[in-house]
Amino acid sequence: MYLAPDHIKMFVGGEWTDADSGATLDVIDPGEGKRIARVSSGDASDIGRAVDAAQDAFRSGLWSKMDVKSRAAAIRRLADLVDDHRTILAQLDSLDVGKPVWQAYDADVPNVSRTLRYYADLSVQTQSRVPITASGYDVHSFREPYGVCAFIFPWNYPVELIGTGIAPALAAGNTVVVKPAEDTPLSSLYFCKLVQKAGIPDGVVNIVTGLGHTAGAALSKHPGIKRMSFTGSPEVGKLIGEACGRNLVPVKLELGGKGAAVVFDDFDVGSAVKGLTDAVTANSGQLCCTATRWVIHEKILDQFVKQAVETLQSIKIGYGLEPSTQMGPLVSEKQRQRVLGYLKRGEEEGARKLLAGGPLRVPGHEGGFYVSPALLTGSPENVCAREEIFGPVAYVLPFSSEQEAIELVNMSNYGLANSVWTNDLERANRVAESLTAGTSWINAHNDSPLGVPSAACNLSGMGGGGSGPEALTDYLRPQSIVRPLR
Repeated sequence: MYLAPDHIKMFVGGEWTDADSGATLDVIDPGEGKRIARVSSGDASDIGRAVDAAQDAFRSGLWSKMDVKSRAAAIRRLADLVDDHRTILAQLDSLDVGKPVWQAYDADVPNVSRTLRYYADLSVQTQSRVPITASGYDVHSFREPYGVCAFIFPWNYPVELIGTGIAPALAAGNTVVVKPAEDTPLSSLYFCKLVQKAGIPDGVVNIVTGLGHTAGAALSKHPGIKRMSFTGSPEVGKLIGEACGRNLVPVKLELGGKGAAVVFDDFDVGSAVKGLTDAVTANSGQLCCTATRWVIHEKILDQFVKQAVETLQSIKIGYGLEPSTQMGPLVSEKQRQRVLGYLKRGEEEGARKLLAGGPLRVPGHEGGFYVSPALLTGSPENVCAREEIFGPVAYVLPFSSEQEAIELVNMSNYGLANSVWTNDLERANRVAESLTAGTSWINAHNDSPLGVPSAACNLSGMGGGGSGPEALTDYLRPQSIVRPLR
């Protein structure tokens, strides 16, 4: 029923509204290649309305000045509603992104409600006034919300990113304006229905659907926002950072990655293969922190490659809503051509195919944007070893010494997430700390518990990420209160 109307409107100031221009966008099911819905397509005018609504809501004090326990209670009600509507949210993300519905149901949606509760609880525990020692003065630090916080999210984890992204901003008392990805807006809009049911005041949460170069660009340069958070590519992140810099607006940039996994010869090969093949096929490889460079000790290289190829070949690729599907399509034909283009360029630059991968026809779903996993090897300078592909493609690099492995990993311009696989705990910690990244896992990958920050670096961004306490204080403006005692 949610997809039944002629088109789904955007959510501004507590009301469902058309774009000022009347324009709409088609939403495509990547598993079928067919339109499943239309949504309003906003531009700078609609962004202006949304920022105005968020400013009015903030200034009213209905949310920003609300007792912190009452505000936390409202966020917990929202978390409960997310749990109650878990099936619908998971189905929408499966239809929108193409991912297996069980992945969204088991992981993405529950992470939204857990994160909302985490920041609701943390906000109650966080002191807004902290004394400071200064001889001859009575001094304390006071923190209060900034105001309107803007968010631009990508298409790979729609409901998870909106829920976990805005949770600390809301818990701190801010209001938000969100521009979801044009490819995958459905669950973000449905989330607004839950915001209404939770009793969160009008204007606290606003969503403008539209294109990146119109709505997204207008949001990032709007003078009315007080903080900006962008998740996406380094190329767009630089433009967002430049726009925010002109208005002196603090910006968080959570960008791409080219994660590496270093597997030593003392670790069980089967376990490492299972962990890394799961990582590179999760969400069809459309995950910025996943491991796509497999740095394997030469003593176990042949055994590892043999098992990895067999495992990748056994992956059940199909339509996201089918229960047996392990890997769905890519999100769009544009993304499919990007992945296929990288495979072609990699081969032209000398990469050797351990598993060819490539376009795939799924019976009954011939219009979908499917590819099969690929495993390559060759020079670490190959384009497929250097650049983020954002698909189910891994690149194998052998090593013989610990130092060689570290150098192979750190030659990347990215700095998001890596992992180390070894039974030697001392070596695991030593190598993990030597790898340039916001997060280094040991004997796991893509395993991020609540409360753990992740401060990406280099091309992977700046300003912090993850779900630690720092994310809450990021959305609280510090102010020193000073009284002379003489």
